[in-house]
Amino acid sequence: METKKIGVFDSGIGGVTVLKEIVKFLPYEDYIYFSDSIHNPYGEKDDNTIIKICDNITQTLINQNCKCIVIACNTASAKAAKYLRNKYSNIPIIAIEPAYKMVYDYAYNKPTLVMATKGTIESEKFHMLYKKYDNHKTYLLPCVGLADIIEDGNFEKIRKYLEENISKYKGKVENVVLGCTHYPLITKEIKDILGDVQFFHGATNLAKHLKDVLEEKNLLENNRGNIQFIDSQKSKQKQERFFNILSQ
Repeated sequence: METKKIGVFDSGIGGVTVLKEIVKFLPYEDYIYFSDSIHNPYGEKDDNTIIKICDNITQTLINQNCKCIVIACNTASAKAAKYLRNKYSNIPIIAIEPAYKMVYDYAYNKPTLVMATKGTIESEKFHMLYKKYDNHKTYLLPCVGLADIIEDGNFEKIRKYLEENISKYKGKVENVVLGCTHYPLITKEIKDILGDVQFFHGATNLAKHLKDVLEEKNLLENNRGNIQFIDSQKSKQKQERFFNILSQ
């Protein structure tokens, strides 16, 4: 009998930062990670396009015997989670969220920079979160194109992008919310420009929540911890980079 798996998807390999946290909490589960290189990045796409893309991926993962789906992309979560939960109400769908509430909980009085895609920052879901937990010391920065550059792994371009877009916040912020799952891959480069800032991102909270949901629904497995990687462009280079990051 084929084992049930946890399906995780993102617009590219950035969601590996989420999967790494999940595996810490659930090491004996089997996983399928879907990297949607063909449609990367999601951040500048309209809502209907994102919903259609995410619906197709979710159906693919369900067909691959996945017992639950993790949306490891902030833009996809903001735009498509509600639709997917309504359509696939028989399986748990767990969605990443920008960690702005964590600032409220742990570092409320400190000036904060939220780095996220344009799609996430403009989404209704993020606006509700922001309005509820606004510390009135927050800068919102739509990082158009940054996830794409990180996906390509060109660190010269990444450093140039950060110099041009975040250096003006040096000395002005102490917290940085990483509102895209690609961004934890460049924390060193961000610190090189902003100094010793504190980072917040939603992967750990998602992993804890996922474990709780699987326990509650009696869906925990005792498997080998196998991880299968699928890329919509069938990119061997991305597969190698994915497993390299996962093993670090």
